[in-house]
Amino acid sequence: MSGTQRGNRTDRSGGQWAYIGSFTSGGGRGITVAAVDPVTGALVPDSAIDPLVNPSCLTLAPDTGVLYAVSETEQGAVGAFRHGDEGLTALGPVVEVGASGPTHLSVAGNLLLTANYTSGSVGSLRVAADGSPAGPATVFAHRGSGPDADRQEGPHAHQVLPDPSGQWVLSVDLGTDSVRVCAPDGATGELRGHAETVLRAGSGPRHLAFHPDGETVYVLHELEPQLTVCRWDPASGRLDPLSEIAIGSDGVPDGVRLYPSVVCVAPQGRFVWAAVRGSNTLLTFSLADGPDKPRLTDSVECGGSWPRDLVSDPTGRRLYVANEWSGDVTWFDVDPESGQLRRAGAVPVPAAACVVFSRSATRVK
Repeated sequence: MSGTQRGNRTDRSGGQWAYIGSFTSGGGRGITVAAVDPVTGALVPDSAIDPLVNPSCLTLAPDTGVLYAVSETEQGAVGAFRHGDEGLTALGPVVEVGASGPTHLSVAGNLLLTANYTSGSVGSLRVAADGSPAGPATVFAHRGSGPDADRQEGPHAHQVLPDPSGQWVLSVDLGTDSVRVCAPDGATGELRGHAETVLRAGSGPRHLAFHPDGETVYVLHELEPQLTVCRWDPASGRLDPLSEIAIGSDGVPDGVRLYPSVVCVAPQGRFVWAAVRGSNTLLTFSLADGPDKPRLTDSVECGGSWPRDLVSDPTGRRLYVANEWSGDVTWFDVDPESGQLRRAGAVPVPAAACVVFSRSATRVK
């Protein structure tokens, strides 16, 4: 893979940067760095780097600003990068995750976590003082299957992330229709199984998001389009389903199947958004009746095809969508009262898969 590709070096971001991951196997550029216009929210591509195959998911360490990327391949690996005056610089070689097909990663203290879809496991890697991950990875294997013989012949971990308290790690498994809770071992970094919440059989949970209250969780399902509202108890490490909201296909042509992909909560906790592939729509849910009572209020086209990722900017004023098949990132202005979306712009990014935003006002030196 090649190194940094220099682009337009004019910094129009006011210090805010977006990092866009893409599928190199589908013609993507790897990781694109874009300045964020502080007034309009427009993304202005600055440079691109392709140091690993299929960096389909990215995450930023909240304390150090180090950018991590998975390599969604049979071998499975992660890379770490810093953003400086010359663009992104790798912090050493990529590190294998000890499993196949990592689709998601997150940072939990001094651990880097991966959800390994093909292997049906979650893993952890120690993070050194400079932010670089170090192997070997420890792997916690999921067990089980579901009624969909094509998609649920075994476990398929799709997402892993720490809870807001930092005590627990939650993993969403599409293959076993469940969310698992693990406790990280402080000495070894190993993930130890604690609890499992079983959801509707055949629903294929794919992605979850926490409400800012730290006690309400929204689980989005891919195989049976629905949103499950859950109560999270950080004291006991237990997740309990409360209600289900079906995602209907009204207005969708016959024969078009829906594949929900990502659920996103507004930073202020007033709205929930969901991206739906197939219909290529974005749904807005109001939380005016309470965090545990989302109410569908709006549906708009995503501005592209196959919305794989959906993320709010840190202010909550805009929502950004990575459209994998149409090869672009679109963004929407958010109405602060209703949460409804108005398309504001787009930028070409072939095979776009993921968008994350920096939190600091300057590049990491």
